[in-house]
Amino acid sequence: MTVKKPLLIAMSLVSVGVWANPAPVTEIGRSSRTTSSAATPAAAGTLEQRLAALERVVEARAEGQVRMQQQLQILLDEVSELRGVTETHSYQLDEVVQRQRDIYQEIERRMSAAQGGASNAPASTAPAASGPAVIVSGNVSENEAYDKAVNMVLKDRRFDAAIPEFETFLRTYPNSVYAPNAHYWLGQLLFNNNDLAKAKTQFERVVNNFAESNKVADALLKLGQIAERTNDKATALTHYNKLVSAHGSSTAARLAKERLEALK
Repeated sequence: MTVKKPLLIAMSLVSVGVWANPAPVTEIGRSSRTTSSAATPAAAGTLEQRLAALERVVEARAEGQVRMQQQLQILLDEVSELRGVTETHSYQLDEVVQRQRDIYQEIERRMSAAQGGASNAPASTAPAASGPAVIVSGNVSENEAYDKAVNMVLKDRRFDAAIPEFETFLRTYPNSVYAPNAHYWLGQLLFNNNDLAKAKTQFERVVNNFAESNKVADALLKLGQIAERTNDKATALTHYNKLVSAHGSSTAARLAKERLEALK
């Protein structure tokens, strides 16, 4: 009995240590893991929120840049459209000016013909109020045929019908004093119909066959415009430069200078 009692006491002490000591260690470990687990989601959530905020900022800036690019492109398109409208209006104005000049020349010719109608000379010249001499014919049939063709343009506005009328006149009176004007009128009508190849032929006849005619400058201008329409810039420059060099004081030369500036 004396021997067994201390052993039981020792075993009781060991048992108490075994069952008493693990508790605080286990709780500390659990507490540490619990605290770490609770802190980690909060930190991760904060980082994700920051990344999400940065993404939203980047997306907003990207969308803003896209909108600015779109607006810039719209403005560029509008500027290009306005430039095209301006060029079209400029060209139409040139056409109006040219038609007015043709009308004035016809009026001068008819006034000169009326003043010289009393004479029976085959042909006569009458000086215009301002500009070169206007040549008229003493052949009544020739005058009537030419006037008929011109009236289809100026009075009746029958432009398509005037084309065969001028063609008939030129076949009937190939050496008429009105031939350069008739070729020019015919070329202008064909030009308006966008029949550029035939129009070019008529204007070239004015330039090549009637070097002394006052329609040469206008014909050179038209040849330059035809070359532009057919994307032949080199030929257009040649015609415009020739016009400016040979007929520098004419209205056609002024228009040619403007085209030369535009084609640079």
